[in-house]
Amino acid sequence: MDKKFSHLDKKGNARIVDISNKKKSSRYAKAKATVWLSKKILTMVKKDELKKGDVINVARIAGIMGAKQTSSLIPLCHNINLDCSDISFKFLEEELEIVSTVKSEEKTGVEMEALTAVTVSALTIYDMVKGVDKSVYIKNISLLEKKGGKTGDFNRIERETK
Repeated sequence: MDKKFSHLDKKGNARIVDISNKKKSSRYAKAKATVWLSKKILTMVKKDELKKGDVINVARIAGIMGAKQTSSLIPLCHNINLDCSDISFKFLEEELEIVSTVKSEEKTGVEMEALTAVTVSALTIYDMVKGVDKSVYIKNISLLEKKGGKTGDFNRIERETK
């Protein structure tokens, strides 16, 4: 295999990529996750009727905290400062869509922070509703968009329509 993996040194040992010579630049990433919920649970979440509390706000805070802790959760991620981490929720017929946007002026991208945010939000939703319905499941965690950095911009919708 002649592909070089940036997280491996010449001997094949894991390492954090050296970004010391890179310049800071504007970074942006947007990710999405979907949580399948029964109509009953969706109604309970909308009406704030779950005993554990306000599912949406707790999941929002959990996602933001997850984004801030990405380097502690993902072994070789750089610890970076975030300028913005926002999470939105959209109620669908039997699903709750979670979208995270993350921004930073850093030497490396924020894709992992956006993905971690939606994943932690989704896990929090699962935790808060599992006492009422254990059939809840998380699906379709994906990067939707990224801007900045050496690899350039990425947009999942544009890429899938080509």
